[in-house]
Amino acid sequence: MMTSTPRPRMAALLSSLALHEGYTLSPLPGVRWLRSNRPLDVTPVLYEPGIVIVCQGRKRGWLDDQEFVYDEQHVLAVAVPVPFVMQTEASAERPLLAIYLRLDLQLAADIAIQVDEQLPHATPIRSIRSIRPSSLVSSRMDAALADAVTRLLQAMSKPLEAQVLGPSILREIYFRVLTGEHGETLRASLAAQGRFGQIGRAIQRIHREHASPLTVAMLAHEAGLGAAAFHHHFKAVTRVSPMQYLKSIRLHQGRLLMMRRGMTAAAAASAVGYESPSQFSREFKRLFGLPPQAEVERIKHAFALPPLPEGPFVTSH
Repeated sequence: MMTSTPRPRMAALLSSLALHEGYTLSPLPGVRWLRSNRPLDVTPVLYEPGIVIVCQGRKRGWLDDQEFVYDEQHVLAVAVPVPFVMQTEASAERPLLAIYLRLDLQLAADIAIQVDEQLPHATPIRSIRSIRPSSLVSSRMDAALADAVTRLLQAMSKPLEAQVLGPSILREIYFRVLTGEHGETLRASLAAQGRFGQIGRAIQRIHREHASPLTVAMLAHEAGLGAAAFHHHFKAVTRVSPMQYLKSIRLHQGRLLMMRRGMTAAAAASAVGYESPSQFSREFKRLFGLPPQAEVERIKHAFALPPLPEGPFVTSH
């Protein structure tokens, strides 16, 4: 039976786990706590596939002309990494407190298959093609999901419970998200069938080989599509053209190298595939609003750097 736990309890539990600003590792792989004591103005971000659960505060994201709200009432799920812009509402008195779950694709796919096979009201796998997948989804956090999140946070404060109970509660959270308001859309995305799956293969190659001289023809071949069809379907998934997406990935990775490894702008430009450091700096300023060094200093002073990324995708931090 689901226990009745007020939302403030979630924030109190997470506040005791996320003591320092920035990201904090949890006892579970792929699970991090986020605390931000200050607002963050509109800034370009790049999330790897995952689930963001805000327990206190609010984030707003914009992809093209579509707004995504993720706050105490909404959960953001990212099926495909797409560059978008985000704004954080937070203060020292009421910090933003959030949980970031890096998407375990195997776990999510296993649950999605079980759901589509077992639940009478679920969309059968044979009909999943009729549902339009989406790279980003903002869904309401219902009582069942809130209860599971609260129990996860309670378990994380006790080492034995974190080790024994944590994985099963995490699995339940995946289940709640995949059967929630936009669960069918997420399951369709995870199934990676049809055009969405073809574009997904090209996106993975961009993240894997972003420093190489990739062309639209090469990426279209990876997706098994003609150039015109590839361009059309790629933009439908990511809201940008293939070359704009590649440019964004390179610029985010360049910023990451400057923050993490202390590279100069010229060295970072070369490392991510730019032949001209000046072109890198121009396009960097156009995306982030500041020259490379100034942007790196802003990020370092705006919030603590999270642990080093471990996944196969380029991320913001």
